[in-house]
Amino acid sequence: MIQISPGTVLYVFTAKDGREVILRTPKWEDLEDALEFINSLIKEEAKILAITEKTREQEIDWLAENLKKLEKGQHIFIVAEVDGKMVAGCEINPSFGRMRHLGSLGISVKDGYRGIGIGVDLMKEAEKHAIHMRLKSVKLEVFENNEPAIALYEKMGYKITGRVPGAILYKGEYIDSLIMTKKLLSS
Repeated sequence: MIQISPGTVLYVFTAKDGREVILRTPKWEDLEDALEFINSLIKEEAKILAITEKTREQEIDWLAENLKKLEKGQHIFIVAEVDGKMVAGCEINPSFGRMRHLGSLGISVKDGYRGIGIGVDLMKEAEKHAIHMRLKSVKLEVFENNEPAIALYEKMGYKITGRVPGAILYKGEYIDSLIMTKKLLSS
């Protein structure tokens, strides 16, 4: 397992809109940003699974658990920072036992920061670290009607390999969840 300290800067790039983006691991100082980030996605009714705004206490527990797993090399968690604020996050959690070579990816980008290359670079960086963790493939799930996300994942080499009919209840409608997978190339 590869261990990365909280707050480690991994990569810096210029987004398509000219803003500087810092990809790094999260740190305790991200608590307020992380809380505002998740709650902004929930208020927007973004196509994520969470539906109830988080409290500060819930976010403390969530961040503590994620920092602990990060420090132990048990998962990959990368955030994107623009103008000193956390605007996106991507994590890969390895499975266990006979599936320990498979990781589950989750990614979300705050409104106003989508479509400028942050998602692509976040996923590339996370996949690079997944290879170091000896993961052989990555899977993700996506709302079947989230065309921008599906296009991004396909651009990144993911293929639709499964479907769970009616898995997601979104705005009163049952929507299929698409399972997408990608085989990682060893370095």
